[in-house]
Amino acid sequence: MTQYDKKSDALQAIDQTIAAHTDQYFNRTKQIVSEFGDVRVCYAVFMRRPVIFAPKLMLDWLHSINELRGNRFEIEPCFNEGDWVGAGEPLVYITGSFVDLVDLETLYLQKLGPACVAAYNAYLMCQNMPKSAFLAMDARHCAGSEMAEMMAYAASVGGRIAQKDHGAIGFIGNANDSTAGYFGNEKGLGTMPHALIGYAGSTLRAAEMFVEKYPDEALTVLVDYYGREVTDALAVCNRFPELAAEGKIAVRMDTHGGRFVEGLDPAESYAVLERHMPKGIRQYRSEQELKWMVGTGVSAAAIYHMREKLDQAGFDKVRIVASSGFSADKCRVMGSLNAPIDVIGSGSYLPEKWSETYATADIISYDGVPSVKLGREFLLKK
Repeated sequence: MTQYDKKSDALQAIDQTIAAHTDQYFNRTKQIVSEFGDVRVCYAVFMRRPVIFAPKLMLDWLHSINELRGNRFEIEPCFNEGDWVGAGEPLVYITGSFVDLVDLETLYLQKLGPACVAAYNAYLMCQNMPKSAFLAMDARHCAGSEMAEMMAYAASVGGRIAQKDHGAIGFIGNANDSTAGYFGNEKGLGTMPHALIGYAGSTLRAAEMFVEKYPDEALTVLVDYYGREVTDALAVCNRFPELAAEGKIAVRMDTHGGRFVEGLDPAESYAVLERHMPKGIRQYRSEQELKWMVGTGVSAAAIYHMREKLDQAGFDKVRIVASSGFSADKCRVMGSLNAPIDVIGSGSYLPEKWSETYATADIISYDGVPSVKLGREFLLKK
């Protein structure tokens, strides 16, 4: 079999895959244009909301298809990766044979919109809490491995731009080996889920098991399983004082919104913030912002409360990891209170509103003659 035959087989296979996954009206248009005469078209790809440009996954896919099809179409990104793009601004122009391009739209749009929105959200989170590192823990909320890759890539782009613009620490990693490379890592990060603590029978025993199995690894221990966040955190630190002194222990606070962290209630939550951020507590806040400050779950008061207890026990090198609902808005509130969070675990927020992730492509010229859907004239090349 010649190299040409191998390429033809690969092209035939990918064309079958594309036909099976693209919208049927594009497949039918491809057949109609093939019969009545091909034309050279230019597509403008855009989104209806501001985003950070994160095109790598789309561009890599388009270049691979273009190579298989004999490099017959041109791909012209309008921005560099990480650039801010306004609503409606063309992101990419794609020019070539209508027959070549019409069946690709469904698939390349899937690879662009979610990544651009997630990069935007990741940027806002890091901007709002520049002193905290972020860990992308969204993979189990994703609809498959392809979406998980998009979210990891997007988090790395948004975090990197926040580093450049604001000196933020940004995203330091994610939970999976398969996408760890986007953060410059070989492996995913993470210590234990709640399931291990339930299996072990106590938070301390789970920590002991982890240290015995992974003696050279830093230990991040979940402390909310039994509702004894402070008690269990101190028990682990007292069991491994050398690790605590070396900064190799972190406590992860993931308390759900149905209860207060151990030792807190509404009055004590206000008292904690009064000790640390009296000006912050006196500013006007919405009901949701007040919940993030002094309410149930992982509040700013809960973070300060844990920091107090650790420091009072002599464990000032022990780090605090916070998770549970850390959107850009929650990060903004936490940042305004200078909450002492070392690492934030980000879950389902990266894409958050899926309806905002839709990218759109419109043809803006046929054989060099400008023509676009009425009302979309802003897409035409200047």
